[in-house]
Amino acid sequence: MERLENKMKELASLLRNDDDFTVAEGIRQLREERPFEGAVGLLVSYYDSGCGKESAKAIEGFLNDLHELSLRPEVIGEIMKTLKPATAAMLVSSCWQSGLDYSAYAHDLAAVFVRSDYLVAVECLTVIESSVPELSRGKKDEIIKYLKDNQAAQDKRDLTMELISVLEK
Repeated sequence: MERLENKMKELASLLRNDDDFTVAEGIRQLREERPFEGAVGLLVSYYDSGCGKESAKAIEGFLNDLHELSLRPEVIGEIMKTLKPATAAMLVSSCWQSGLDYSAYAHDLAAVFVRSDYLVAVECLTVIESSVPELSRGKKDEIIKYLKDNQAAQDKRDLTMELISVLEK
């Protein structure tokens, strides 16, 4: 536990650095270690606050290459927060780019789909679509009902129909 606290303190300290290249290099070095609980939250918060271009690229790379199954709940927890649309889109995109199975979180992603802007919704559709083979018929029907009961904004009506079509297969 103490080791985790030290890692969190080190990462938090790194993210307070004013040099974007130093921060980016520190984040790249994190990719060489086993990711630890809490890192995703700190990195997403930093990204959402408007970090520098190099740091943003390093965070995107870190999340896209995240292969630690145990961190999926933390990723979904961050997605469920109210984030800037660009941050939410990047984070949801990292779900399908990482190759991890997010089928257990398909309903959560459907909720984000409904409440988010078009770009984030497209990313949610992509993750849900990749999860379809792992979803039971009951789970698919549950998500379809949710989508029909919670109509997305008018600009996403066609996208919603596409997602429902994918789930009906």
